[in-house]
Amino acid sequence: MLIEPRSIKLTTRTGVEVRRTLPHRDLKMIGAWCFVDHFGPTKQTDGMVVAAHPHTGLQTATWLIEGAIEHRDSIGSVQLIKPGQLNLMTAGRGIAHSEISLTSSQVPGTEVLHAVQLWIALPKDSIDTVPEFEHQDSLPRFTIADGPAGSIATATVLAGEFMGHVAQTKTFSPLIGVEIRVRAGQTIEIPLNPAFEHGFMLAQGQITVNNTDIPVSGLNYLEKGPDSATLTAGDQDSIILLLGGQPFGEKILMWWNFIGRTHQDIAKARSDWNAADPSRFPGFEDSIGGRIPAPDLPNVTLQSR
Repeated sequence: MLIEPRSIKLTTRTGVEVRRTLPHRDLKMIGAWCFVDHFGPTKQTDGMVVAAHPHTGLQTATWLIEGAIEHRDSIGSVQLIKPGQLNLMTAGRGIAHSEISLTSSQVPGTEVLHAVQLWIALPKDSIDTVPEFEHQDSLPRFTIADGPAGSIATATVLAGEFMGHVAQTKTFSPLIGVEIRVRAGQTIEIPLNPAFEHGFMLAQGQITVNNTDIPVSGLNYLEKGPDSATLTAGDQDSIILLLGGQPFGEKILMWWNFIGRTHQDIAKARSDWNAADPSRFPGFEDSIGGRIPAPDLPNVTLQSR
C-alpha cells in the first residue's frame, strides 16, 4: 500500500510546513509507530520555532539529516541534536518540550534543515511511565553492501535490531527503525522480520521498494509475512527510513499531542496542560517563551480505534 504524503502546517511561530504520512485514514499504525512527519530539506531563514507543548502516552523520536535543533523539556533536558543523532523522549504520564532550529550564525554548516519526527505509542502497561529523555550520538552504523568502487549502501539503526546490529534506544514494544542510504543506480536486498509489518518512507532521492516507486515523503506499507525487500535507487543517492514492528494489538486514542485509551484520558491531559499543572507538566525556561494551548475538545465523545 502506497501512502501519499499530505502537507500540514505546524503550530509554530514560523509556520513550518511538514509532509505527513501517519496517521492516515487507510493506515493508523505500523507496529507501535503512529506518526511520521518529514520536513525539509529547506534553507534556513527564520528557522523552526516550536514553543512549549505537551505529550502523553507516547515517545517522540527526532532524526536529523541536516541542520541543528535545540531541545528543552520539563524534566530539565537541554540537548542540541546534529545530523546522524537521535533524540528520544518518553512522555509517559506527561512531559512538555520546545524545539528551535539553529542557524549557521549559531552553529556553522546548518544552512539547511532536514529531519524526520516520529511518534511511538506506548502500550497500556507503560502508558503512565515516568517521563524520560535520551540522546543517542553513537548509533550502530554499518555497510550493507559493497561494490567495485566501495560501499553502495549503508544503514544506521535507530531502534531495535537490524542485520545483527542493535540500537540501545529504550523502547516498550517490539519494533525497528533504520535509516538506509543507497547510492544512485544500485540495487540491494535487505532482510525483514516476517512477524513485523513494515513501512518505507523516502526522505531523499529516488527509490523503488519491490518495484513500487515511492515519492519523496511517501510511505510504502508492507503487511507482515515477507522476509526480505528489494530496494533500487534511481539516478540520485537516496535516503529511506525503514519503520517496522509487531502489530500493536491495542486500540489507541490519539488527539492533538496526547495518546490515551479513553476520552477521559485525553480530557484530563488537556485540562492539566491548560491549567499548567506543575505536578504533571512543570514549567521550564527556553529562548522561545510562551506555550501552545491545547485546542477545544470536539462536542462528541472521542473513541479509541
